[in-house]
Amino acid sequence: MGYPAAVESLIEQLRRLPGIGRRGAERLVTHLLEAPPAQTQELIAALGTLGERVRNCERCGSWCESQNCRLCDNEHRANGRLCVVERPTDLYAFEESGAFDGRYHVLGGTISPLGGVMPDDLNIESLLKRIGEESIQEVILALSPTVEGDATAHYIAQLLVPMGVSVMRIGLGLPLGASLGYADPGTLKLALEGRRRMQG
Repeated sequence: MGYPAAVESLIEQLRRLPGIGRRGAERLVTHLLEAPPAQTQELIAALGTLGERVRNCERCGSWCESQNCRLCDNEHRANGRLCVVERPTDLYAFEESGAFDGRYHVLGGTISPLGGVMPDDLNIESLLKRIGEESIQEVILALSPTVEGDATAHYIAQLLVPMGVSVMRIGLGLPLGASLGYADPGTLKLALEGRRRMQG
């Protein structure tokens, strides 16, 4: 005999989340069923708020609840330098390290032909637009040291170097194939300080 249909449906939805298998999903559903109803309602409300209020910043592509995120609206951030990351989680990881005080740009992923992600699927066009409009002199490509991250970094460098922009790539401290979102603040700080110039 299996679970009731509503329980099985929620287990299947939770299994779609990264890092959650069948057993993990079952434990989460069990917790929700045994938790006080108020706790479950708070979770439902938070999920609803997430979908209704959180959007992408029109300037950098990060997460926000208004037109622009707090970092883009911060007048004390250093202009002229742009740190390009794959996802908002990478941006927050760099902020936690305290190693960068400039502006950010979120690509929304990396180029992956096998995964069906092409340059037009990423926020590259808006990056090029920002370079001209904001007089950016240095772009730091803080992309994960994976095959896809390397390919994306080289693609962007080929576009930016002819524009007279100094294009750098983060360096030391990150093992090949690692995801920036899981790196500790100290490692990210070393990687940013060890950045190297890229050629177009």
